[in-house]
Amino acid sequence: MPKALILANSSSGLYDFRNELLVGLMEKGYEIVISLPDDLKVKELKDEGCRVVHTDINRRGVNPIQDMALLRAYKSLVKKEKPDVVLTYTIKPNIYGGYVCGRQKVPYISTITGLGTTFERGGMLLKLIVTMYKVSLKKCSALFFQNEENRKIFESHGIMAKKHVTVNGSGVNLEKHKQEPIPGHEDDVTRFLYIGRLMTEKGSKEYIEAARALHEKYGGKVSFAAVGYCEDDFRPIADEAEKEGILKVIPYQKDIHPYMKEADAIVHPSYHEGMSNVLMEAAATGRPVIASDISGCREIVDTDKSGFLCEPRDAKSLISALERFTELDTDGRRAMGEAARRYVEQKFDRRSIILTYIEEIKRIVK
Repeated sequence: MPKALILANSSSGLYDFRNELLVGLMEKGYEIVISLPDDLKVKELKDEGCRVVHTDINRRGVNPIQDMALLRAYKSLVKKEKPDVVLTYTIKPNIYGGYVCGRQKVPYISTITGLGTTFERGGMLLKLIVTMYKVSLKKCSALFFQNEENRKIFESHGIMAKKHVTVNGSGVNLEKHKQEPIPGHEDDVTRFLYIGRLMTEKGSKEYIEAARALHEKYGGKVSFAAVGYCEDDFRPIADEAEKEGILKVIPYQKDIHPYMKEADAIVHPSYHEGMSNVLMEAAATGRPVIASDISGCREIVDTDKSGFLCEPRDAKSLISALERFTELDTDGRRAMGEAARRYVEQKFDRRSIILTYIEEIKRIVK
């Protein structure tokens, strides 16, 4: 039985966005071993037949001692498991897992799920990250990108694997995320919803500023909510917005569909994305989307038909887009939601993306 080892930094991210790939590989006779730092959705993964190994990862920090411990953990894991292929996701598994696989001559496939702020800010940290990527990915059998802009940035920095492949993000499960009718609220309140971590890089400050502006203009006829974890340094800002009564913060939810179902539109004013899973799921649910005009978001929006785009880091632009949506009547919102569903059906069906991964794995594992 061939074995695939998965190196990831989030059980929920792996299960929610890549589980169909794991199931597809198991159906083809693969044993699946997964390295994860948390247990949020480990039970679900185990129930399907995956074997899970705990590996600590400091997802955001730059601590050389912790990172060297991760490198040693991956080295030991790959040596022990002797996988036929390794799949890595996100920056630290890509860099440290890729380096270990290259040294141990194990075929590996890496996926760039986004660039983060390092590529925007530049400086010595960017030079260090680029060097690490170059070393870690030069023996990568197939490097997957979730949008063309990320691919071009990597290639412009000379970060090259044996083969580069661009797919439309992780795609969306169109059966799981079923289209829902636009809600008809008796109170005539337009409900906006943000899904994700509350943090500066996700445009959360602009979202709160827009909430404040629209409450001033429309009073109680608008509602703003956010579902997800709140970064520690953003907590005071979120708490203040709740005290003002302009934002409702809902803790992370395993099942986000009921919240999308009740929303009139999903708002995603992020500064950078690989390919936004939130927007794909929202559009699949039949919800209009209002998002930043950046790579990783604009690809999912049929502009002015399935949603509106706004300038990133620009609260005024976001406010304008939200006002445009608020002024739409029920028929206009319904047409926009139906257009959103059609658009993802055409471009972001997860099944086609899984097939691309499986074909690459078949090419690599003889």
